[in-house]
Amino acid sequence: MNYIISLLLFFSTFNSATLPRAATVRANLSAASFSPDLQSKENELSAVRRLDREGRGADGKLPQLTSDEHLRRGNIYLANRAFAEAREHFQALIERYPTDRFVPAALLGIGRSYFQMRGYEESVSYFERLTRDYSQTKEGREGLYWLASAFLRLGRASEAADHYREYTERYPAGEKIDFAYLNVIDSLREAGRTNDAIQWITRTREKFSGTYIATNALFARLRLDVAGGDWQHAIQTADELRSASYSKKVMTTPDEVAYLKAYSLERAGRKEEAINAYMIIPDRADSYYGWLATNRLLSIVDASRRAAVNARMDRVNAQINASASLYPVPYRETILREANRRRIDPRLVLAIMQQESGFRPRAKSGAAARGLLQLTIDTATKYAAHVGLNNLQDDDLYRPETSILLGSEYIAELVRMFPNLPEAVVASYNGGEDNVARWVSRAKQRDAGVFTAEVGFDETKAYVYKVMAGYRAYKQLYTSDLQRK
Repeated sequence: MNYIISLLLFFSTFNSATLPRAATVRANLSAASFSPDLQSKENELSAVRRLDREGRGADGKLPQLTSDEHLRRGNIYLANRAFAEAREHFQALIERYPTDRFVPAALLGIGRSYFQMRGYEESVSYFERLTRDYSQTKEGREGLYWLASAFLRLGRASEAADHYREYTERYPAGEKIDFAYLNVIDSLREAGRTNDAIQWITRTREKFSGTYIATNALFARLRLDVAGGDWQHAIQTADELRSASYSKKVMTTPDEVAYLKAYSLERAGRKEEAINAYMIIPDRADSYYGWLATNRLLSIVDASRRAAVNARMDRVNAQINASASLYPVPYRETILREANRRRIDPRLVLAIMQQESGFRPRAKSGAAARGLLQLTIDTATKYAAHVGLNNLQDDDLYRPETSILLGSEYIAELVRMFPNLPEAVVASYNGGEDNVARWVSRAKQRDAGVFTAEVGFDETKAYVYKVMAGYRAYKQLYTSDLQRK
């Protein structure tokens, strides 16, 4: 699971302004195998654990180290999600070297460690201290940004919006100034302050006119219109977005915008226009919104246009059949056993596994996610307790049976949380179920495409597109017991 996505993802995506929960954000979208670089990181973790074990005194305390060595070891533990061990070094640095230049980094490390394990309340005091005492440092700027993220995770959306706005005022040239402006919008939406959100959209578009930030602000208005059922304004906003420049940092695509317009036309009762709008969205084996458009067409066209829609669907099915070799079924018996026990679709498990690891049991991400389903040790430990698996160790996650057992248990919990919405299950596996719960709530409409448009991390949205394309293919090619059709 994508960690969408190392720590860099935390600051590379604007929309929910909360960092993807690391416990559910795993390996890179093209999951890394056990490369020499990752082996080196694995060795680093083993080395610092050995040094700490051998260096502790009779009182069990860490050995006296330099401030930079405490920071180095703390960061190694943090990168490997060994949060308690990371905090021990960061705290030792703060206590032993209270005026050292690395104190802000240690405070940020402690705050981040709590945040990543969903201890948002615990993280707040560290981010507040950074904001108060180290405001002129990079860590101070990051502390304010993370503080807003923590408040949003705690359901304090108005306070989150206020802190993002404070960032824009205090740090007009800050590293995350663009994200801060855009995060204000969705925080205000989540706070129910729709009029304030609309005003902030206008302000952002004016300030960043002609840039990707302005395009993202306009996309935020489209999402707001659709969620609120303002169909006429949604159609107008979608038309305006058609002429936008879709650079790499734009958080939407022409197909997504076209789908939201077609959906708005349909909901507005303009059926013929909606059919035409859905028809112009191209459908391919890898086209998520094309797939949704085809499904909508199947439900609304009359007999006179059914043949055209069937031809569209048959063309994609032929593409999938021609590429069947790309969709193998390794570990069939184990997947079937664990999926059937939990009443989840084994084809969804396969689609997630394919994207997470490419079916490589020794895959490991730079964020310490391991195995076929790229579980991190903290998430794996949680679900190991559910199934009575004791004394789980990092290396156990490379065992296919263990990965499939724990991954299936996790997926089953997500399915219970988000029934009949596999996109939300997939997004949760990558970006965190707490984020997804907010996105589902924000979308309001009971439509998969509207939900996916609300996904607030660009890596997670791309992950949803890819996994759902795989899921479509597996459903086309295999029965629910993984027999070839």
